Amino acid sequence: MAKLNPKQQEAVNQMEGPLLILAGAGSGKTSTMTHRIAHMVDSGIPPYNILAVTFTNKAANEMRERVEQLIGNTGGMWIMTFHAMCLRILHKYCDRIGYGSQFSIYDTTDQKTVVKNIMKERGISDKEYKPQYLLSAISNCKEKAQSPEDFQQASIESVRNRVIHIVYEEYEKRLRENNAMDFDDLLLNCWRLLSSEPDVLEEYQDRFQYIMVDEYQDTNHIQYELVTMLAKKSRNICVVGDDDQCIYQWRGADIRNILDFEKDFPEAKVIKLEQNYRSVGNILAAAHSVIQNNTERKAKKLWTDREPGEKIHYYRLDNDKEEASYVARQIAALQRKGRDWNDFAILYRTNAQSRLFEEAMSREGIPYRVLSGMRYYDRKEIKDAMAYMRLVVNPEDDLSLQRIINEPKRGVGAKTWEKIRTFAGVRGQSVLAALADEDGEVLGTLPGRAYDKVKAMVECISLCRQEKENLNVTDIFDQLMTKTGYMAALETEQTTEAESRLDNLMEFKSVIADYEESAEEPTIDEFMEQLALTAEVDNYHEEDASVTMMTMHSAKGLEFPVVFMPGMEDGLFPGSRAFDDEEKMEEERRLCYVGMTRAKELLYLTSAEVRTRYGRTDYTRESQFMRELDPKLLEGDAVFKRRHGDSSLGVSTGSRDGYSKQPAVKPYDALKYARMETRQHAQTASSVELKAGDKVKHSKFGEGLVIDASDKIVTVAFDSAGIKKLARGIAPLKKL
Repeated sequence: MAKLNPKQQEAVNQMEGPLLILAGAGSGKTSTMTHRIAHMVDSGIPPYNILAVTFTNKAANEMRERVEQLIGNTGGMWIMTFHAMCLRILHKYCDRIGYGSQFSIYDTTDQKTVVKNIMKERGISDKEYKPQYLLSAISNCKEKAQSPEDFQQASIESVRNRVIHIVYEEYEKRLRENNAMDFDDLLLNCWRLLSSEPDVLEEYQDRFQYIMVDEYQDTNHIQYELVTMLAKKSRNICVVGDDDQCIYQWRGADIRNILDFEKDFPEAKVIKLEQNYRSVGNILAAAHSVIQNNTERKAKKLWTDREPGEKIHYYRLDNDKEEASYVARQIAALQRKGRDWNDFAILYRTNAQSRLFEEAMSREGIPYRVLSGMRYYDRKEIKDAMAYMRLVVNPEDDLSLQRIINEPKRGVGAKTWEKIRTFAGVRGQSVLAALADEDGEVLGTLPGRAYDKVKAMVECISLCRQEKENLNVTDIFDQLMTKTGYMAALETEQTTEAESRLDNLMEFKSVIADYEESAEEPTIDEFMEQLALTAEVDNYHEEDASVTMMTMHSAKGLEFPVVFMPGMEDGLFPGSRAFDDEEKMEEERRLCYVGMTRAKELLYLTSAEVRTRYGRTDYTRESQFMRELDPKLLEGDAVFKRRHGDSSLGVSTGSRDGYSKQPAVKPYDALKYARMETRQHAQTASSVELKAGDKVKHSKFGEGLVIDASDKIVTVAFDSAGIKKLARGIAPLKKL
């Protein structure tokens, strides 16, 4: 308690009645909450009567650990996420709402499969209605506690709404038939249970006499209803949050929940935690100068007893490539002055911005990691590459073959797959073994357009398997990605998504190269074993020596000594839609506030005069948020100053950043070069005329002399590895 400031101590001591703690960014809310729980227990309140709910497992685990450090065992206290709380209640009483106790929980993949099946059976085109769109519509209904019938009555009559109703109704029916719930159902069904069963509600009202809710500004309608119902009897509810950090309205969060808390509980006490322990003074002042323009907010202003620190650095670059290069050079310069790589974060508005920064980091030799909602190893193209490589290690893996037999498209649909799987089963073989069998019986059952492509794929995998002792892991990857047509198919698409997938595959090749460099005797078997473990590791580790790149939404709850916020331009940040909707503009402004308050010591804002997005190049206007930011807190470029003799908006960076007078040079594209190198790497002895007496170089065995060459086998006497017989169709040999 002695370490807490007076406002925090006031919140800790206020145990009875409704309490709203407005906890600004970096104001020590977790310490306040954990000390409040500890004080309750020390004051004689049984842990059994305390409920603390939050939004993420990480936050719940951190809160539990810190409470245990203060009081020891937490006993029967519930410290968990909303979903975990509802699941525990439902497991006990799900029979009351018609479910069996061992109900399944469907993840997003399961949900999509159910919707796709419904669409197929009902003749609904997936070109007109994407399964993900229909699932999003269903989720929105569930967040509002709307049944299919409620949705039908409340919505305007249209073809689209009729389709949503049909799919939603059938979707609910199938979940019931399968005794399954999705994640939205955990909340919704718990609310239905408590609403319809007074004795169950009373049981939990009597048990949870003291309720605490973290990140209250992020609660949706159902979560609000749940905690309000549970607290109705005791009225001992404490909600903690910051309306200035409500940035998830697009996925159901309702800012009115925190703004109207005093209407729901008129006797509520309000305590503001405004002392910030994270950022220097100028960063807080700059963030406040932006967020104060919002009208839908509680009046408060963060302050700190730390030094003012440096002003906010702002630079406007000629184009988006120069912007990325500037950020990379600035990070390198600061690192040379003594900062660690993990001191830096680049926070952008959209994931699409990351590519140029990744390339710039690579050029400067800066270690980096990209954090997004999806783990790197969960990305489709990485899973595909791993499936190909697994088949080289284990040809019995039918699941991996099922994944990639039609990736890229080879004319093998679900019916064809089931047919060849049945044939293979009758023969007592794996599907790959059956397809590779010399009698060609199973392969011959494929339709003509699929035959050649599947045969080429099977031969490539089989050759890689036969020759894996003579190939580097990199060679195997190159062969699989090129000879199966996987990379060529992505390159043909010429879309932003395909470009991103190709970049990710090249990053995966870097993972292989790192492994080969560190392993004593690298093999694909060992690499795949290590990968199986690595893929389970969480993306973010504070101790990792690398620059972190992520969206501002992903950065909430984190902090970094140095933060870069690129793309400060109207249309990008704030997004173009925000200019037609004041609510959206206020949410964008809150997002800007969240981004700025992640910085502890230094904050850099940048923009580009010319930016290429989705294949279109446009001149830009500096962000509205730059115009709102107090100019006295900025150093670097002025906002909206004209160049001498130039009518365009923005100013030259002059010589202040030390780089602007360099001539524009097309940056070296490391990733495209890597792709070209992969294709060149995949050139094999079959594409090079070899004869006895030719000098060659092998990627694994070095230089040697060809002593025999037939149509299928090349025999080489290597200087260091001796005589090797290599399969001509796959041996990575370069004629010298």
